Amino acid sequence: MHKRAISAVAALGATALLLSACGGSQTPQSGGTESPAQGAATPAAELNTADPARDASADLVIWSDADRAPAVTQYAKQFGDENGVNVAVQIATEPRKQFKDATKVGKGPDIIVGAHDWLGELVQNGTVAPVQLDAATSAKFQPEAVAATKFNNQTYGVPYAIENLGLIRNTDLAPEAPKTLDELIATGQEAIKAGKAEQVLIQNIGKKGNGYFTFPYFSGYGGGIFAQKENGDFDASKLLINSPESIKAGELLAKLGKEKVLSTNVDDTNMDSLFDTGKSPYLISGPWSVAPAKKAGIKYAISPMPSVPGGGPMKPFLGVQMFYVSSKAKNATLAQEFVTNYVPRKDVQVALYEAGQRPPALKEAYDEVAAQNPDMKAWFEAGEGGPLMPNIPAMNAVWEPFGLATAEIISGNAQPQARLDAAQKEIAANIAKG
Repeated sequence: MHKRAISAVAALGATALLLSACGGSQTPQSGGTESPAQGAATPAAELNTADPARDASADLVIWSDADRAPAVTQYAKQFGDENGVNVAVQIATEPRKQFKDATKVGKGPDIIVGAHDWLGELVQNGTVAPVQLDAATSAKFQPEAVAATKFNNQTYGVPYAIENLGLIRNTDLAPEAPKTLDELIATGQEAIKAGKAEQVLIQNIGKKGNGYFTFPYFSGYGGGIFAQKENGDFDASKLLINSPESIKAGELLAKLGKEKVLSTNVDDTNMDSLFDTGKSPYLISGPWSVAPAKKAGIKYAISPMPSVPGGGPMKPFLGVQMFYVSSKAKNATLAQEFVTNYVPRKDVQVALYEAGQRPPALKEAYDEVAAQNPDMKAWFEAGEGGPLMPNIPAMNAVWEPFGLATAEIISGNAQPQARLDAAQKEIAANIAKG
């Protein structure tokens, strides 16, 4: 490639999510599958899941998902022009796994765009480097976004977006946002009795469960996954899966399953279609469900989730998307320069928002977006007070057994305390195995 040029490289293989909240097969999915970029420039290299490799002719290589790639490419080109270097933006279909595998053999990128909950694993594998973000720049971001970049009191990334679940309602069926879960259920039952709906609430549960979607019931009672240390880090040695507060959440899930408010027949393959065909006044989901609702012509509104009986408001996990710098970066100085001086710019953050439709992490960018798009303001408010998704490696041992436990409780195949006791024991054993 000629100097001052940039290439966008489409990946081979099945596409995968780059999420908030997600990343990797054990983390919860947040929406539909992303498609490869269209109309990319002539490839200088190709990636696939078997042999991912960086563009060897580029001075600086950035790996992104397909949705963010055009926005990243725009500013990477500016950066390349200003510094007289080749910058390649490549689309990775399984970025978390590809990054680890490629970095081990010296074929990884200098920068990768990914979710904050990858952080502990990436640090453990020695694949990311601390980012030199000064205090004045850090103060320009939402505090939760900054906290998500830290592991063992070190900063390892620069954030650009925040995402979380919230309550989406069909305003023809539910004009007002419910303050309590009991109010939500009553409104849903009235709609069913009137023949206007078939289900009280649509939520991704599935036969194997989904801990990401059921966690807000636990947070409503003060339950959770891990206790936290004084410095805010999560403590893998102190599980809260079967704490008294979590047991209360389990009992509520059992009740909701028995009353058919929640069902394991609803999962990520049908939840949007059920809501978008008017089957229910309510859907608990994230920003990815807005586009299909709009397409279906649903009049909708977004609000925080309601309070649980005898507890507080349901609070979702917060997921943060950010830019990491590889510990094996070919050009570490260039990589640090891009993430610390380009990514914190308002125009960059707004462009990434326009590509992904998530509230920007930069305060100034969020203020601009929120003033123009009420949905973004609503999503941000729905996540206020929510805990960050744990970013420690031990979280990989949680998703499957935690999700399955909640599904079996909801379906009535297990009693709450016994099933959560068993899940805690299994998760502790998985963590001990490493």
